[in-house]
Amino acid sequence: MEMEIVFPGGARVDAIMGNMVIPTNQDGSAPAPFGLFLASIGTCAGIYVLSFCQKRGIPTEGIRIIQRMHMNPFTRMIERIELDIQVPPDFPEKYKDAVIRSAELCAVKKHLENPPVFEVYTSVAEPVS
Repeated sequence: MEMEIVFPGGARVDAIMGNMVIPTNQDGSAPAPFGLFLASIGTCAGIYVLSFCQKRGIPTEGIRIIQRMHMNPFTRMIERIELDIQVPPDFPEKYKDAVIRSAELCAVKKHLENPPVFEVYTSVAEPVS
């Protein structure tokens, strides 16, 4: 698996994954990289919640996930993330624990719990012809 990170100008930095371009920017015209990182947690959980509901014929209207980040004021690092899966009053009681378990299957969350090793280095790029 590979992704290319490019610098198209200004404060913009894009990630290219296959035929998709994911823009980031520090000026507010696109999400900042850290915002995308945080959004990937909630949207990943959301994909699992959506799939769970669709497989059981549970309507998703009225379901949403509120993600809360709790930051340490001294280190400025996020120490805890809450995912509050808000369901409508008619959501089946028997599925409440199961929908939580489905959200916990999120690959982003699993990678944070068991982080990969990072290797950062330089190499000389071949000229593009």
